[in-house]
Amino acid sequence: MMTSSIFASAFSPYSITQSHLRISPTTKHSFFILRSQPPPIIPSLPLLTQTTKPITHVSASSSNKDNPTTKPPNFQFQGAKILPLAISIGIGLVVRFIIPKPLEITDQAWQLLSIFLSTIAGLVLSPLPVGAWAFLGLTMTILTDTLSFSTAFNAFSNEVIWLIVISFFFARGFVKTGLGDRIATYFVKWLGKSTLGLSYGLTLSETLIAPAMPSTTARAGGVFLPIIKSLSVSAGSMPNDPSAKKLGSYLIQSQFQNAGNSSALFLTAAAQNLLCLQLAGELGVVVADPWIEWFTAASLPAFVSLLLTPYILYKIYPPETKDTPDAPAMAAKKLELMGPVTTNEWVMIGTMFLAVSLWVFGDAIGISSVLTAMIALSILLLLGVLEWDDCLKESSAWDTLAWFAVLVGMASQLTELGIVKWVADYVAVILQSSSLSWPVAFVVLQAVYFLVHYMFASQTGHVGALYSAFLAMHVAAGVPRVLAALVLAYNTNLFGALTHYSSGQAAVYFGAGYVDLPDIFKIGLIMACVNALTWAVVGGFWWKFLGLY
Repeated sequence: MMTSSIFASAFSPYSITQSHLRISPTTKHSFFILRSQPPPIIPSLPLLTQTTKPITHVSASSSNKDNPTTKPPNFQFQGAKILPLAISIGIGLVVRFIIPKPLEITDQAWQLLSIFLSTIAGLVLSPLPVGAWAFLGLTMTILTDTLSFSTAFNAFSNEVIWLIVISFFFARGFVKTGLGDRIATYFVKWLGKSTLGLSYGLTLSETLIAPAMPSTTARAGGVFLPIIKSLSVSAGSMPNDPSAKKLGSYLIQSQFQNAGNSSALFLTAAAQNLLCLQLAGELGVVVADPWIEWFTAASLPAFVSLLLTPYILYKIYPPETKDTPDAPAMAAKKLELMGPVTTNEWVMIGTMFLAVSLWVFGDAIGISSVLTAMIALSILLLLGVLEWDDCLKESSAWDTLAWFAVLVGMASQLTELGIVKWVADYVAVILQSSSLSWPVAFVVLQAVYFLVHYMFASQTGHVGALYSAFLAMHVAAGVPRVLAALVLAYNTNLFGALTHYSSGQAAVYFGAGYVDLPDIFKIGLIMACVNALTWAVVGGFWWKFLGLY
């Protein structure tokens, strides 16, 4: 049994969680107590006439031995990684100049496909950072006259992309105000008497804030990882140490594996969800009432998976520490030390409820999802919960705007120029020649879409590269259109826990040092199978009941 002293530091106002969210007063003022030291007194230099050694003239013909400082430094290339760069460019060149162009495809479309494939290869191999490589791809579309300037930049005005960008700012409000920390601590207080209870408490708290905090990475890094680290360290479970198995490894894996289910439950719980429906609409697959229909279809399989995941991991990846009886009392103490809910937290709560309400019912009164996000951000800025500097410092949002708009723009043009339809028709012919019924084709295509994510380091990048093509293949194979669009989107969330690089939250949780790399791959594959079975069985019956097929 853990003593109260073990958990005291986890729920003290100076815990790791608190320090993650707040600036220490000591740190804040330390800059101002630095004093400039007086310059050292330089002793008088002897006169040149008193030197004991004559000054030697160094001529241009002096040897390197006599003058070692003239040796040139070793050249080191500081730009793109050469091998990934060569492979990425080579893929585009092979498609453009070696693979024969189908007769029904125009030169413009084929050239855009080659640039697009080169861009996707670069996203996988990373010769440059994602944003930089996407900008190079955008530049090539204009340089080669494949797209005009206005067409190439058209996606930068895309509503969904700006909704994703604003969601990063909205998520920052949860972290800055400490509201996410407070909500999670309440669940620890209510359910934290055991390790399994702690896991359920953290899972339920993430599910609660997910629809109003549309970034799994922000939820992981800004709210839940600091709490898990505080609990684990206080229980003697240290990162990069054998003691990690006591508590931290299990809590990290449970939260990581369940993040995909909480993100799949709500349309606004993850950036990639919004993009999926945007791309589906461009292919003529329209979801009539997006927020409600998304939630209704996902609700039963998602809730079942949310309940099963912590328990299954508790059995196959058990923590050494099973009971945490003092955690609720310590959580209550932490809440007491945090004090009453602050004005900024109340503003954040009110804005959250307003945003979720408008996301659900806004279409009926003519308020779109992106306008809802803009209203919410405007309120936070007007009332001082967020400052514009907070938005400027959210570099991941601006980076996403840059590379995401490039991918979406290219994907949209590929659809408009007929490439996506050509690929879909080609695959449909293969499926029909194999005499596959639409349910079998549905399973095969979903499995391929899921497993190919081992090649991607971004869920949104995967969507931008492959969602449109796979949805078109589903439609061509006779799969009900809305069912195909929704299940592909749900899968986009579920494969975020496959590896340590499969999503933003994956990098956050793996970087904490509590889970070994082999365990990440092993548990990722096992839970992928569990989720696939759960969503297939429970979802299959539920979607039939809802009339999706």
